Formats: sequence, C-alpha cells, structure tokens
Amino acid sequence: MMPKNFAHVASQFLILFHISNLDFMHEYSLAQAVINAIAEFCEKNKIKHLVEATVVLGELQQIDKGIFRDALNEIKKECGLRAKIKIKDEGASFRCRACNFEWNFSKGKNNLNANDAERIHFLPDVAHCYMRCPRCHSPDFEIVKGRGIYIDSIAVIHKKVSSKKR
Repeated sequence: MMPKNFAHVASQFLILFHISNLDFMHEYSLAQAVINAIAEFCEKNKIKHLVEATVVLGELQQIDKGIFRDALNEIKKECGLRAKIKIKDEGASFRCRACNFEWNFSKGKNNLNANDAERIHFLPDVAHCYMRCPRCHSPDFEIVKGRGIYIDSIAVIHKKVSSKKR
C-alpha cells in the first residue's frame, strides 16, 4: 500500500540530504523523480501491492549508480515502500545523419575533457556541441539509445476479490 505522504517524505529527505551533500544532488533528484513516478502509477491504477520495478539508466546520463541506488533505497525506506527496484544499464549509441555511421558513447567520450563530459551528464542533449561523428566529423547525429532514465517495468500483485455465494 502506498503511504499518503509519499511525495512529502521524499522531498523532506531530499532537502535534508541536499544541505549536507550538494555534490550528489543530481542523482538524488533523479531517484526522487523515479519514486514519485512509481507512486503516481500505483495511485492512478489503484495498485496496492507493488512487488518490483525496473529502472533503466542511460549511459549518456552518466549517473553514479551507487549513489542513485542508495538514494532510491533511502527514499523508499522513508516512504515505507517495500518493493524491490532493479537497475539496468543501457549503453548510449548514436547515428550520424550525414553518413549513417553508428557508434557508442564510450568511443565518443574518449575525445571529451572532464568539463564537457560533466555538461553532457547534466544535459545529454548538449552532446551535439561536444561530440562529432568519428567517421565524417559531422555534429549532426541522433541519439539512438541510452539518453535518459526510465521505468522499464513494474510488477504488481493483483488480489482477486472472492465472491462467496450465500
């Protein structure tokens, strides 16, 4: 069952954490958004028993998985959410619009300095400003996958209402 003060508790935890650990705010904000989205889904669909959710982290987002996992667990605990949350990684890949060449982020990030990589971490769509196609050097490419964070699946238990005849 979802607690009534779900979002409030999560935001209070986030404020307290923010004061003491400013460097990790990005991961905690994303974790809170994931928990809020799960809670909204459950409320909208009248789900009382959430078993498990799977969250996909796109490589381009460059999330610190350990901090993100810790944030999810802390916010879950504060909110009384008992469901397991699995985290899967999704590699980022790109396709050049000029020559149709496809490449992955690990190949492209070798040419990035730390500041540019950090900019992409906070706003993945700016990758076009800092990366080029390895084949033709065009900045005109699309992000095929691995861009963001999304909830891939949610597993629930549906309890059947018994219809006893009298």
